[in-house]
Amino acid sequence: MSLLVQSLSQNATNLGHLPHVDATGRVGVPGAGHYMVVELAGNPSRIEAASFQTYGCPNAIACGQFVTTWIVGRPASDTTRITPDDLMKVLGGLPLGKEHCAALAVNALVAAAQDLAQQELQQ
Repeated sequence: MSLLVQSLSQNATNLGHLPHVDATGRVGVPGAGHYMVVELAGNPSRIEAASFQTYGCPNAIACGQFVTTWIVGRPASDTTRITPDDLMKVLGGLPLGKEHCAALAVNALVAAAQDLAQQELQQ
């Protein structure tokens, strides 16, 4: 485990629920394996706050922490700029067999951004 992954997982500040949620992205099935939820507050042009919940290991926590920190202040469309491979590179790699943690975080972030865009269209 890289030092960055270790630090992010031990000092996760975005873990939990936001007081006000505008969009939610879920990946996986709760209670049946890998699962992550990303919550966003803001609008498609600017994400004001982000949080995550996971039933994952320290690697999943680090991935969730990184993507929720990275997206704040950016437009939701920036979620198309990060891939699981990018996330693994930024984190200095993930242990063998833990690569799915990066996909879990990125896919939950993208799902939340899509939810935000969908809600904007409905208004």
